[in-house]
Amino acid sequence: MGLLDNLETIKNILGDKKEVKIAADTADLKGSFYDFTVNSLDGKSINFKNFKGKKIVVINVASKCGYTPQYEDWQTFHEKYGEKIIVLGFPANNFLSQESGTNGEIAAFCQKNYGVTFQMFEKLDVIGDSQHPLFKWLSSKDLNGWNDQAPTWNFCKYIINEKGKLTHFLASKITPESKEFKQAIGFI
Repeated sequence: MGLLDNLETIKNILGDKKEVKIAADTADLKGSFYDFTVNSLDGKSINFKNFKGKKIVVINVASKCGYTPQYEDWQTFHEKYGEKIIVLGFPANNFLSQESGTNGEIAAFCQKNYGVTFQMFEKLDVIGDSQHPLFKWLSSKDLNGWNDQAPTWNFCKYIINEKGKLTHFLASKITPESKEFKQAIGFI
């Protein structure tokens, strides 16, 4: 086992904690999720106003991560609940270069290996100096009203309610079948 494998193991252990952060009722929202427009993997501009009235799950994804098999879980969830709850995938290469492919390679990988049909977006940065404005909004209390948690690893989730307000942050390990996720979207 090499150094990178050891780092991967350590990061996956740290990322495995079932961290859940929930918005306070008094959160002071500055802006809305609906203020954003981001390009899809095929370069089409997607205005988030199109998602008004639906719950949304925002996930930072990667093709070479221990959590990559979650693509299958999220695709199954999308097929079952996609009319009511929108799944949005955002490829990012911020954690041990686990998403090094081009947008075209990412699209091909997701389709070939997991049959992904939920909306995927162009590769972007979810942390750091080049953090995309969407993830800056998701992880800045000054903007979203309550949450300062940026993704800690691949496959972190942010839940947006039907009014465009960030309501939950969920750690990498949480899947659609996790109790924490079901609580966050109101299934239990």
